[in-house]
Amino acid sequence: MNGTTVRTLRTDEHRAASSLFRGALHLPPNTDAEWAGAALAYQPGGAIGAFDPDLIGTSRSFDAELTVPGGARLPAAGISGVGVRPDRTRRGVLRAMMTAQLEDFAARGVAFACLGASEAGIYGRFGFGLAGRRRTYEVDRHRARLTPGVPAGGRVELLDAGDATGVLPAVYDRIAHRPGMMTRPDVVWRLYEDLARREPAPVKTVVHHGPDGPDGYACYTVTTEQERPKTRTLKLTDLVTGTPDAFAGLWRFLLGADLVDRIVAGSRPLDEPIELILADHRVSQVTLIEDDHWVRLVDVPEALAAREYGAARPVVVAVDDPLLPANTGPYRITSDGAVRTDEPAALRCDAATLAMAYLGGWRLSALAGAGRVEVRDPAALPDADALFATRRPSWAGSYF
Repeated sequence: MNGTTVRTLRTDEHRAASSLFRGALHLPPNTDAEWAGAALAYQPGGAIGAFDPDLIGTSRSFDAELTVPGGARLPAAGISGVGVRPDRTRRGVLRAMMTAQLEDFAARGVAFACLGASEAGIYGRFGFGLAGRRRTYEVDRHRARLTPGVPAGGRVELLDAGDATGVLPAVYDRIAHRPGMMTRPDVVWRLYEDLARREPAPVKTVVHHGPDGPDGYACYTVTTEQERPKTRTLKLTDLVTGTPDAFAGLWRFLLGADLVDRIVAGSRPLDEPIELILADHRVSQVTLIEDDHWVRLVDVPEALAAREYGAARPVVVAVDDPLLPANTGPYRITSDGAVRTDEPAALRCDAATLAMAYLGGWRLSALAGAGRVEVRDPAALPDADALFATRRPSWAGSYF
């Protein structure tokens, strides 16, 4: 680490940073045509680089908001494009970049940092915790029938590609209020447009119209696998719904698609009720359960004060955060909120473990059973579980 410096990248350095990141993933650099789209996913001033003296590491971020239990939206940063040159790994470069980013977020009043981890063992040491999980499932379209009583849904409209670009951001912002979901600034939508251009088949978009306006949409591609017999697959690339009617109405449309054999829905919430709307739930099969997003509480006092809590007796939880020491200390958590306190702690954990419990993805008693929480008063665990419980599992719903 001697001689290594970390600084904000200039715009003319973004392409070199992108190539370094892609190289860390064993991918080739973008072509000139590809870079024209990929460059738009960089927020001005949002990319950093580590130099010694040449560029040896990079990370980029964008500003957004995260929805927390209870519905409040707090300032958040989405982190992506993190990579270190292969000949400079395991020398503290990643730690230097993460520290610089988190200190910058804290100085700017950002309450959370969020990312998708390429490897699960990397980010816990920087205070990130796995906030929840997601699943992929497949539906046999030929055998699928909706169960009686499923809402009929409203009008479903197929959009032209150009119209979708102008319509989806407003629809998403109106309905994306589930805990764990982030707002999508322009740089994220530009990233989605660039990824859509790279899909092997055209991306189609349908919007569901409820009584109060658009309340859901689905983006998908249809591809044909050439082995015999041919299999035609509808792959959902983005599905967001704000009401049960929208979910049922969009699935009624998807199941009615001609020249489709199976539907693959990836990165879906664990509680998405696909099995409940099908007459035979076995025509839907879960093929994968994986990490959803990783969350870091940058401002622990603000984050704890902003979310809602369940009904239970107060619990004092002490937090250890050596990377951002201003967060360290005990917090008294009640049904009415959370504040700093001088009272003795019943439970103690690090920042990463707190992040795992914050959005309701994991119970503190389960984390304690795994050795992640120091239990000073066992009687506090049931109350802590009740306080941090959420009505629904968290779900990010976005990739970046």
